[in-house]
Amino acid sequence: MADNTTTTTSLSHSNKLQGKVAIITGGASGIGEATARLFANHGARAVVIADVQDQKGQKLAETIGAHRCIYLHCDVTDEDQVKSMVESTVQIYGQLDIMFSNAGIISSSDQVILDLDFPQFDRLFAINVRGMAACVKHAARVMVERRVRGSIVCTASVAASKGTKKLVDYTMSKHAVLGLVRAASQQLGEYGIRVNSVSPYAVGTPMMCKSLGKEPEEVEEAFGVMNPLKGIVLKVDHVADAVLFLASDDSAFVSGHDLVVDGGFMNH
Repeated sequence: MADNTTTTTSLSHSNKLQGKVAIITGGASGIGEATARLFANHGARAVVIADVQDQKGQKLAETIGAHRCIYLHCDVTDEDQVKSMVESTVQIYGQLDIMFSNAGIISSSDQVILDLDFPQFDRLFAINVRGMAACVKHAARVMVERRVRGSIVCTASVAASKGTKKLVDYTMSKHAVLGLVRAASQQLGEYGIRVNSVSPYAVGTPMMCKSLGKEPEEVEEAFGVMNPLKGIVLKVDHVADAVLFLASDDSAFVSGHDLVVDGGFMNH
């Protein structure tokens, strides 16, 4: 009898998302890709990868398996596409339990306040702020409609809580994500829907590497020097683990929280 109990416990522990349906925006690469794989490994019934990187997204969905993963093209700056992507998910799988709103970009130039380029600013805000709000809105609407006590997780950044010497538009956008999470968690709590964010330190994702013109190892080395936690390098999997915690019942009473994954960077 004891052996059976142990088996059951270990199984439930390794299947934290058993039967759940999740959407991951920006899911084709970087943090989104790592999270898609982790969600699938933890028993999610379906993982929907939403992105504009069609080839990468389709390939990842095939790798995870067509029986439990699909790719949907979605440009989060277009609210109609976000609404359609959420509705398609519900039509195909009958429900939506988790929205990981992860799509975002980094400033395409230094963007200091004295030379702030507003067309660049507007594009970044359209993705990082407006797109984030659209994903939260439409995920929450179907959760409320279907009485699902869902979990919504947004990708913020250490730049959401700290000033930066450049990238002023990016820093502002990530501060806005925290505002969204805090307000939405207050408003959606009555429906049993939790809203949280994850704030990673610099990770060597394809987007970050392209932005800095560096290889992943170079990014890790450059930012590792500034981090107080030594002997470990921040990888996308560490961030995915934090998202899994916020998406699963392990964090059943956690809402309106920003989970910082930074090795203590913010405290020094």
